[in-house]
Amino acid sequence: MRVTAYCPGHITGFFVPCVHEDPLRTGSRGAGICIDRGVTATLEVLPGDGSMEFIVDGVMRDAPVMRDVLENLMGGGDFDIMVEASLGLPISSGFGMSAAGALATAFAMAEALGRTTEEAFAAAHRAELANGTGLGDVAALSRGGMTFRRREGIPPFGRIDRLTDALDIVAAVVGPVIRTSDVLRDPTKRKTIDSIGRECYRLLAKDPTPDMFFRTSREFTMRSGLAGPPVMDALEAIERLGDASMIMLGNSIFARGDLDAMQSELSRFGTTYRLSLDLLGPRVLSSEGSLV
Repeated sequence: MRVTAYCPGHITGFFVPCVHEDPLRTGSRGAGICIDRGVTATLEVLPGDGSMEFIVDGVMRDAPVMRDVLENLMGGGDFDIMVEASLGLPISSGFGMSAAGALATAFAMAEALGRTTEEAFAAAHRAELANGTGLGDVAALSRGGMTFRRREGIPPFGRIDRLTDALDIVAAVVGPVIRTSDVLRDPTKRKTIDSIGRECYRLLAKDPTPDMFFRTSREFTMRSGLAGPPVMDALEAIERLGDASMIMLGNSIFARGDLDAMQSELSRFGTTYRLSLDLLGPRVLSSEGSLV
């Protein structure tokens, strides 16, 4: 059986880690943007002895998050699986490519096995947590648009509100990769993130608007200590052109305003992207054949 699924990426503006015993209730509170570039995954699934192979952007590699997704969904079934994934944005730069890859894989495998979308979301969320690659991306991608994660976890435990369904931004990668797991597992950084993130959460809860989203994201960037010189220099360069902030967690920024002028200015610092909101979330694109 051959199934292709797609999942958009996700940008986080600010977040508060929230850990519970139940992984489906664990996640983060905060806010972000589901973007219209993501990951397309094609799965070849056949009865077999449990072998798995992963090809990402044409290169065969280990893919622990995708592997965990498949194992979470199979429930002991024996299949030979080939996954071919194509990424629309760079990894470890804050665009949620890990979560997008997990969800694209989950939706394709759920389609092959006749599992529900709820099971697909749960499998992807568990895989992200197990590998330390994300806390709230999967939950946000279940809602679409610009989102406010009011309560951590994935639905029905988490609560995610949509703040708007229309926004165009420019994004730029301005520095080396940041490993999300390195930040999330650092106790000192976690303490700072928690304190500043809770302040930003309270502000957005009082005024859940796109304007406040950009204000709180910038506040989080400036006070969390996560923004290094490459990010600060890029933000300063476009200060007069609109609202801009660091993408969490990556050496990247996102901005709204005079997009043409911003993109021209940011191209001096790194690769730029024009992005819009995705409202649909993960979805199956095609399905051929049967496992019966």
